[in-house]
Amino acid sequence: MAGSRPTTSISQTSSANLFTSRLLLLLTLLPLTLAAFAFLLQWRGGLTDPITRWSPDHHEFPGMESTSGSIKDTIRNSGSGCTDLLGQSHSLSFPYFRDWKFGFGSDLKPKICITTSTSAGLEQTLPWIFYHKVMGVSTFFLFVEGKAASPTVSKVLETIPGVKVIYRTRELEEQQAKSRIWNETWLSSFFYKPCNYELFVKQSLNMEMAIVMAREAGMDWIIHLDTDELIHPAGAREYSLRQLLLDVPGNVDMVIFPNYESSVERDDIKEPFSEVSMFKKNYDHLPKDVYFGNYKEATRGNPNYFLTYGNGKSAARIQDHLRPNGAHRWHNYMKTPNEVKLDEAAVLHYTYPKFSDLTSRRDRCGCKPTKEDVKRCFMLEFDRAAFIIASTATEEEMLHWYRECIVWTDKALNLKLLRKGILTRIYAPMVIVQRLRETGVFTSVIASAQKVLSSVMNSSTAGVTSSSKIGHDGESKATARRVLQIPDNASFSSAIPPLSPPGLEGTYMEM
Repeated sequence: MAGSRPTTSISQTSSANLFTSRLLLLLTLLPLTLAAFAFLLQWRGGLTDPITRWSPDHHEFPGMESTSGSIKDTIRNSGSGCTDLLGQSHSLSFPYFRDWKFGFGSDLKPKICITTSTSAGLEQTLPWIFYHKVMGVSTFFLFVEGKAASPTVSKVLETIPGVKVIYRTRELEEQQAKSRIWNETWLSSFFYKPCNYELFVKQSLNMEMAIVMAREAGMDWIIHLDTDELIHPAGAREYSLRQLLLDVPGNVDMVIFPNYESSVERDDIKEPFSEVSMFKKNYDHLPKDVYFGNYKEATRGNPNYFLTYGNGKSAARIQDHLRPNGAHRWHNYMKTPNEVKLDEAAVLHYTYPKFSDLTSRRDRCGCKPTKEDVKRCFMLEFDRAAFIIASTATEEEMLHWYRECIVWTDKALNLKLLRKGILTRIYAPMVIVQRLRETGVFTSVIASAQKVLSSVMNSSTAGVTSSSKIGHDGESKATARRVLQIPDNASFSSAIPPLSPPGLEGTYMEM
């Protein structure tokens, strides 16, 4: 009996060692198994890692998880030289649009449309369209003239799903001549004036037509934007305009987006949407003491805090009696709209981001470059100054003025205003547009239109008035009319024009 004790002790020790070994093996295998399972989920697309959601290697934008379908219908092969116009990549793959379909129609809620009046080329319009498609916009009503109405541009735009191109034809102007706007007083102070005033009237007439088209298309929301503006849906659960408007209460008729203004840091910007990341915040998104306390430094000797307008843009819910109220707001014939102003979301306005913008704006207006005459043509003081410089200065003088008044070259001042919150960095639009370009979205759209372009290059474009102007020689039926006789005691609310941000006196500056 005494001799059996060592054997029992050895057996117990072996059992303990075996249990310990198995426990260690289990503890080793368990995390490895969990890691392999997590890798499998990631590989199959079943798990979203919030840390890598916006990393350079992540290939899916917020707001796209619920969409379905394929984008292959909008991408076609082509070796044409025209495809070099907007990008370097000829790849037709969409690694970060896994389930995105640019040709979507009825699968997104709410249905959002954007309307614009533009004369811009493809290098500006295509990034603008597809960025907003990523944001969840399904339909675009483009009222085109000038370069945008040329066959090489318009025929490409017509091939994009969800894009409706409307030309400024004589038929369009005759139709707009019947608009009730001409018989009302809210827009009358802008009638029969050149340049910016003329554009403002055109925009309002086009917006009125876009409302009708939006209703027929079953849209829920309509937004008027220029092609140098991008929606920045900050504050939503996803970086998505669709999600932002989905969360708006049902009793809200209009959503106001304060605008931020681009602050370019170089004088050689070529593609603003891809190269500009610094913006000046709107008064509505700043504490008053910060805004007024840094007003002079932020203005840098220019006439106002912003170079141009500061009263934002808006989205309107499609409903009965909706009408435009100028290019910045909407209204309703039967009621005062219930509106909300967003605390974080904004419109990013790329203001004079390219040096060539000085001459391109000058070439669209026939006013004399004098301080008195430019008041007839432009509503805002900086636009007046820019027109005079572009019309009277040499190329070297213009470049010097551009660097002094527009380009933010003082890095110390930039850093100070960034720390104060006056300036801010916004990278999401830049990343999205760069990825769109790199994956060949723009080149593919142009390539898919090559056959159409080749068949229309020599065709007649009769009927399209590429540069129809209100109140000038050669007036159409839409504009050849007497100025409205407004009674002295008339009471009406005038359309909201582009307004400068508050000055040091704390109120919006007059035109």
